[in-house]
Amino acid sequence: MTTTTEAHTRSGRLMLNKVPEVTIWFWVIKVLCTTVGESFADWINMKLGVGLVNTAWIFTAVFVVVLAVQLRLKRYVPFPYWLTVVVVSVTGTLYTDILTDQMNVPLWISSAVFSVLLAVVFGVWWLRERTLSIHSVTTLPRESFYWLAVLVTFALGTATGDWTLELTGWSPGVSVLLPLGLIAAITLLWKFGANPVLSFWLAYILTRPLGANIGDWLASPKVAQPGEPTGLALGTFTTSLIFLGLILATVVYLTVTRSDVTETHEATHAVPATSNPRKERTALAGFGLLAVATAGLLVWAHGQPHVGPAPEEDNTSAVQMAPGQAVKKFPPAKVAALKTLASTSLKDARSGNATGAHAAAQSLRDLWDADQASLQPLDQTGWTSIDAQMDKVLKTFGIDHSNPPMSPAQQEKELNALLTDMG
Repeated sequence: MTTTTEAHTRSGRLMLNKVPEVTIWFWVIKVLCTTVGESFADWINMKLGVGLVNTAWIFTAVFVVVLAVQLRLKRYVPFPYWLTVVVVSVTGTLYTDILTDQMNVPLWISSAVFSVLLAVVFGVWWLRERTLSIHSVTTLPRESFYWLAVLVTFALGTATGDWTLELTGWSPGVSVLLPLGLIAAITLLWKFGANPVLSFWLAYILTRPLGANIGDWLASPKVAQPGEPTGLALGTFTTSLIFLGLILATVVYLTVTRSDVTETHEATHAVPATSNPRKERTALAGFGLLAVATAGLLVWAHGQPHVGPAPEEDNTSAVQMAPGQAVKKFPPAKVAALKTLASTSLKDARSGNATGAHAAAQSLRDLWDADQASLQPLDQTGWTSIDAQMDKVLKTFGIDHSNPPMSPAQQEKELNALLTDMG
């Protein structure tokens, strides 16, 4: 779908269009970037044990650097443009994850807040520039609005996508079908005569949950605990490498052919027909019906029996084992990393540093989840025992549980028990 809209430049340094032509290659590489953003962030956050907040700081700094490079260019160049998309996809996702996992903000609130924020960005953009078309990103102010909108769409897509999974209990493989179907419906309405700018941004938002679900489906283990995602067990690192390779190949192709450069595309393709207000109004009603149908589907799916996270009492009924016995078959290096984080959380809890204790407990949870696929097969009984005590620790911090954080004394008690179990 294209987004051609005539508009006059109000102010700012005039440049060639800084955004690629919206061809099939645009959507292919957009989904690839979204997928690798999800899997690569998970790999750094959990596999490397960097932690959610630290990962967010890292990618925020990288985002500032790559965006500065992109803004200095006077025309669209594939490599820096798509590198910025990859980085902004990770950054927007991490911001939503921090709200959900660190600040315990419900996903429906995050979705509502980001929806309002995106509406504000579009409103200010329109009032100042009188266009939201990506074919008119020819000044620094317009490009700044564009990247701000892109950042918010990734955060919004993350929140709404995760909220959908929370409501329905669908697996990542099944969840791919919803955004895919919605994008197909939007494409048909655009073909019919829907407003191209509205069609573009709706599809753009939906590519975030589509790519994320594809990434989760490829990376998730084939066998998991009830309520946990399952997939093809490629792992986050392998998934990231595959999609980074595909992105690189696509960017090289676009650099050589220049087939997605607006000026090149316009020279080799017919000018799109002018809009039909009557068809646009009809298509707008179609978008409304599509939204109602989607809401109805989610309500229906939410009411169906589905496997959610295991009840809290199930997680505490572990087999009692002697100190150190539960981790005897686990690699010492992995056990040492877990004990280091648990000790850090315990030290901070004792010193009254609630923020540090919570952050260390969060990192402990992330590392434990990341190591599940490699540790659980080594000793199912030992893994279950540690997992149950780990859940008790997390509950004292209100992590993955609806209760508020408990007293430092209770946190210290459960952390000490976990360290004893690990020897």
